[in-house]
Amino acid sequence: MGNTTNVAEKNRIDWLITLVPFILIMVLAVYLFIFPEQANAVIAQVRFFFGDTLGSYYLIIGLGVLIISLYLSFSEYGKIVLGKQDEKPKYSFFTWGSMMFTCGLAADILFYSFAEWVMYATNPHIAEMGGDVTEWAGVFPLFHWSFIPWSFYLVLAVAFGFMLHCRKRDRQRYSEACLPVIGEKHAHGLLGRIIDLFALFALLAGTATTFSVATPLMAEIIVTLFGITLSRTAVTIIILLLTCAVYTYAVLHGFKGISFLAKLCIYMFFGLQIVVLLFGGEGRFIIENGVQSLGKMVQEFISLSTYTDPARTNSFPQDWTIYYWAYWMVWCIAAPFFIGNISRGRTIKQTILGGYIFGVGSTISSFIVLGNYSLGLQTAGTQDFIAQYEASGDLYELIMNIIHSMPGSGLILVWILLCMIFFYATSFDSIAYTAACYSYKKLEEDEKPSTMITLLWCILLIVLPIALVFSESSMNNIQSVSIISAFPIGIIMILMIWSFLKDSKKYIKENKEK
Repeated sequence: MGNTTNVAEKNRIDWLITLVPFILIMVLAVYLFIFPEQANAVIAQVRFFFGDTLGSYYLIIGLGVLIISLYLSFSEYGKIVLGKQDEKPKYSFFTWGSMMFTCGLAADILFYSFAEWVMYATNPHIAEMGGDVTEWAGVFPLFHWSFIPWSFYLVLAVAFGFMLHCRKRDRQRYSEACLPVIGEKHAHGLLGRIIDLFALFALLAGTATTFSVATPLMAEIIVTLFGITLSRTAVTIIILLLTCAVYTYAVLHGFKGISFLAKLCIYMFFGLQIVVLLFGGEGRFIIENGVQSLGKMVQEFISLSTYTDPARTNSFPQDWTIYYWAYWMVWCIAAPFFIGNISRGRTIKQTILGGYIFGVGSTISSFIVLGNYSLGLQTAGTQDFIAQYEASGDLYELIMNIIHSMPGSGLILVWILLCMIFFYATSFDSIAYTAACYSYKKLEEDEKPSTMITLLWCILLIVLPIALVFSESSMNNIQSVSIISAFPIGIIMILMIWSFLKDSKKYIKENKEK
């Protein structure tokens, strides 16, 4: 009987979709291990083509998806319930928001919140914009992490949610979401396979970018707290493996484990902000500059969203805005799918606007509080973080210096370390779950993937990040992985949104005729 069950399970697995990304990632990982310099040079060349030559493509998609999100919220589409018409939300707003926020943002948010403004302040483009350098340095983090990035998640989340909870489709994949436009023959044929392979590779690339950027900060914290003499690379590898174990444990316990970790993470995340705001000594500056930066971002939103630097006087949009839109686009494989899954019983309007309130609100508060703490010290002349960064070029060292300037820095370090671990665990829960669902030819709405397949993806998700860390890829090359992978995903996103609009319009008409 057991053998029969195992055979039946194996027959349900789409081995092409499961194994091809695995093989590609292993080949890329080995290439990065053996030929790190050559690999980084190739990655840089490909990034230049997609990010520089075709950069406007990413900006147009970004602004377009934001507009679509507002249209969906305030039109007749917004009244569609993701599920039965009289169905109530499965999760409370706080639990839903916690799971949504932590699955969509890994520990990167803490890494960038502390010191992203320094990278902007040292960029020549900021000086060209006129006014106070520190004023603009506080604006760009809010712009790059708020409305357009979250619109990617939320529009695709309602498209996935509609497919799962309204149309009850049993193929939980990008290709299935494109079915209304490309047709069943192509969705279940070669074109569908290509779409799904691109999606899975982008998912793995997004995972690699996230892990590779923020994990070395965790290594620095551990070395500082425990006086470990191992190299940053060695400690980083250990952390990656331990984090893999944590999120594997959580994902095997299903949505209950994920929701518990998500809420715990949110409590610690906002607790950290409250401590910094109340006891860091920069409370007034944090609030006032936060309000000013938010106002400045809203005032300049359209020009920031469409700035391309055609004369290439500084390449700022290519290095930053285009990179960020690409970074969020590759995360659109897992996060929207997961958000759509947990949004059953909510209307499209509730999902999108609720996502903006909880997601954008939480993101902005992090950059305002944690970023403006160090910016306040810089403005007052108490610390010169800009000079420190220009002297060393080491962002991890700079963030450690910022944390050490806080009262009770030892306790803050422990707090940040735990918060980052919980962020990683909850965000990669959703990724492992989504990837495992992709491995099945068919999977019912309430059915969960098997433990074996989930474990396979938990392990696979850690391979490329370790390779990038070992190859000592620069921040620029790590960013390149996202920019390259996001290009085909942009095309697939357009197909998916078009399919959703077409199918949901038909759904509204069907309900009116009942």
